Amino acid sequence: MTGPDALEAALRPRLPSPLEEIADGRFARHGVRLLLKRDDLIHPELVGNKWRKLAPNLAAADGRPLVTFGGAYSNHLRATAAAGRLLGVPTIGVVRGEELAGRPLNPSLARCAADGMRLRFVDRTTYRRKAEPEVLRAVLRAADAEEAYVVPEGGSNAPAVRGCRALGEELRGRADVVGIACGTGGTLAGLAAGLGPGQRALGTPVLRGGFLGDEIRRLQDLAFGGPRGDWSLDERFHCGGYARTTPELDAFAQDFEDRHGLAVERLYVAKLLYGLFALAAEGAFEAGTSVAAVITA
Repeated sequence: MTGPDALEAALRPRLPSPLEEIADGRFARHGVRLLLKRDDLIHPELVGNKWRKLAPNLAAADGRPLVTFGGAYSNHLRATAAAGRLLGVPTIGVVRGEELAGRPLNPSLARCAADGMRLRFVDRTTYRRKAEPEVLRAVLRAADAEEAYVVPEGGSNAPAVRGCRALGEELRGRADVVGIACGTGGTLAGLAAGLGPGQRALGTPVLRGGFLGDEIRRLQDLAFGGPRGDWSLDERFHCGGYARTTPELDAFAQDFEDRHGLAVERLYVAKLLYGLFALAAEGAFEAGTSVAAVITA
């Protein structure tokens, strides 16, 4: 498998993804339009930003085995495993948490294993140091994967960021503000670079910590040689951290599903939408503004 064109021919993604306007009085009363950028419809198994970030890395790997990293509930691990199965490429997932070895797999990791991914559990100290060259070499050696192509946690590297620029390009002239949930920051880094003049990207981090701004700047430096686009973060809507929810978030997501007939993924998408509705209520968007929410899962 070589090159983006061959990948698209093999996997047949739906690009550009649809952009849909929905009617919701909580936006309309402020004179604001709400649009949904349906990246969840790009591919049934490589949805949303997972396709946009993985495709450039799959092309660069050129058929070599893939090694990547994630937690026990990582959507990125699942997407990488599915890509490996679909393309006939071996995959190895390095999972945070040595204590998980020997336990029954949760549904997310069980899906990875069913798709042929070899799972390698490492202790949390080693996992935190995985980007250090000597630690990475040791991890690859232990996994018998020294010749593999390495995709970082969450899939965010320079090729992935450049791949996500297409998301912004698809939205040029279509919305004033584009909101997206952020884990590792790669999608926002590329999205902002692809938007046109007068548009801005708004990220909703799903993790606590306040570190993401520096990481997005680092990724844009790697991908483009410097900052690109108008973007900002609102750190208020992580609801306690990654994979955590609150009763308020669950109630909001259920209400949105009931109103609009769209299933709302809880780890990323619910937090994004919750944040955008809170900002609308605060008057953060001027009348006449169009806001696009990227549905990534």
